[in-house]
Amino acid sequence: MTEATTEGHEAAALLERTRITVNPELRGIIETLPGSIRRVAMYHFGWEHPDGTPAAGQAGKAIRPALVLAAAQALGGQSRQAVRAAAAVELAHNFTLLHDDVIDEDSMRRNRPTAWTVFGTPDAIIAGDAMLALALRLLAEDPHPAAPEASARLAACVIELCAGQQADCAFEERAEVTLDECLSMAMAKTGALLGCACALGALYAGAGREEVEAMDAFGREAGLAFQLIDDLIGIWGDPDHTGKPAGADLAARKKSLPVVAALTSGTPAGAELAALYAVPMGAADIHRAADAVDRAGGRDWAQIHAADRMARAVHQLSRAVPDLGAAGGLLALAEFVTRRTR
Repeated sequence: MTEATTEGHEAAALLERTRITVNPELRGIIETLPGSIRRVAMYHFGWEHPDGTPAAGQAGKAIRPALVLAAAQALGGQSRQAVRAAAAVELAHNFTLLHDDVIDEDSMRRNRPTAWTVFGTPDAIIAGDAMLALALRLLAEDPHPAAPEASARLAACVIELCAGQQADCAFEERAEVTLDECLSMAMAKTGALLGCACALGALYAGAGREEVEAMDAFGREAGLAFQLIDDLIGIWGDPDHTGKPAGADLAARKKSLPVVAALTSGTPAGAELAALYAVPMGAADIHRAADAVDRAGGRDWAQIHAADRMARAVHQLSRAVPDLGAAGGLLALAEFVTRRTR
């Protein structure tokens, strides 16, 4: 068995343990919501059908709450004391998903219709707002001494996430976007929450300021690598695995990282992609656009840059945990997010 395979199994086991540990806390707090809002939230997490009857859906990969627990453990803390913080991070993440689906007009998530297509836009937005409130409530009611600082840190992170989302939307209206702008947007939209998850785990372990900031930096770099891989999946992912239509990001003419790398490549394929992005695309055009991104070097650039960001992430991790053997869970999760194909 190769090292990558071993780490893949370790990550899968860690994610499963996280779901078993965190989901009861998550479900318990969601069940406190008023009836109509609770129904949307329970559907979004895959626990109920639209009519409210029980469903056996998957509530997500649990990467972010797993980072909270693994970070706490890597710094000598007890992961069980950070369960509320892990649930709070997952609630904040799902707040963004509900809103993103509305903004992007995505019709599918986790192999089922998105909440806004089932319950309507207002109810989906309101359910997302309620999830964010629940996240902050979980931390406000947590007796752990790190909870107040964790709450402030999560609130600041959400503001950064909103800025990243706003930039992402603004890019769609602009003819030209630089790679630096796109990387900054991705760091805010994706890296910030993974960094916050790791920082919260460190806080709950009683770590010092330098260790907390190093863990935040680790999560941010790993988060950018995650986004690069996610953008590749958004173009070439298998719909049976992603739960979304093939080429969904291209159909929406999103300026994802591989796309911007291709558009700014100065190649004929980049110019071809720009022409395709100038008008709405049909199925054949989407296939041509994916091919153009590849020929312009966008795919290779994203893969190489993801590896570089992971190297930076490991360097930051070593600042907080000099003996990386104690951070096996974090390293396994980082490996998982950069080698995944769905």
